[in-house]
Amino acid sequence: MSRTFWSTEDVATPDVFAYWSDVICDTLVQVAARSTSEAPFAGRIEHAALDGIGLSTVVSGAQQVVRTDRMIARDQEEFLLVIIQTGGRSLTRQDGRAATLLPGTMTFLDSTRPYTLEFSGIFSQLVVRIPRRLLPGRGLTGATALELDGRGPGRLVSDFLVGLDRQQRDDPAVAAVLLPHAVGLLESVLDWATRGSIAQTSAAALARERIHRFVRERIQDPALDAATVAAGCGLSRRSLFRALAADEESLTELIRRLRVTRARRLLRDRPDLPLAVVAAQSGFGGAAQLHRAFRSVVGMTPGTYRAAATDGGASPVVAGQWD
Repeated sequence: MSRTFWSTEDVATPDVFAYWSDVICDTLVQVAARSTSEAPFAGRIEHAALDGIGLSTVVSGAQQVVRTDRMIARDQEEFLLVIIQTGGRSLTRQDGRAATLLPGTMTFLDSTRPYTLEFSGIFSQLVVRIPRRLLPGRGLTGATALELDGRGPGRLVSDFLVGLDRQQRDDPAVAAVLLPHAVGLLESVLDWATRGSIAQTSAAALARERIHRFVRERIQDPALDAATVAAGCGLSRRSLFRALAADEESLTELIRRLRVTRARRLLRDRPDLPLAVVAAQSGFGGAAQLHRAFRSVVGMTPGTYRAAATDGGASPVVAGQWD
């Protein structure tokens, strides 16, 4: 178990927010952040890593944090982020949903899809970062950016996670024993949250989830198009496009993004595969099509990305840069 502490307290004023942006990217996931207040900015993060699961206590001021497709494509691992609000107020957006977080509430974010966090003033949070590989088969569609109201199962799990963070400060050995129970509890509350949200979710949101699932399952098919997706989801083409409009992402952009995501995994996990094979297994018509789409989404060529992944280095991201 390792524990690290960062603070802007000793950073020169002109460099404070750039330093803060770097800390967020290094501790959680790649994002772009900007201050939204004229007041002097301050922030601190206390981070612990426990068997691959990160526990980060964040205290900071007004800001906006954005995670884009390009940043997602540059990351080497996928995470579930569990955010528990302990002070102040924040607004979370992902997949067309918005959750207002007050002390005692909790939300889930999937690091493989874009999101936005907005903080209007001083706030504090506990952010639990869990590798998706520890939640095998867990589909997060329908549970992302879902606010739990601080009562019932949600409150029990958030209290356990806050207690686990406190315990690993006092006795890391005991915290390590309790850690597997945290993963099990999160799986249970995700099931509960998903079931509970179905009745409250609009028809358009349910259609959007169905579309995303259908496209993901058939992303290797190079003939995948609007007619196929609409028929497979039991929708008219008009309903298909209307359902996707809330995400401000067209079907073409969705297919391209998911194909690039698959190609990125193949490039990282199978460095021996020729680009033509990577393209075919990702649903692209050929290596040239893969190259164009990959460069558009990721901002670099497939070869450059594979070299960086093979070397074990992180892909370059300029702190605070909006993609």
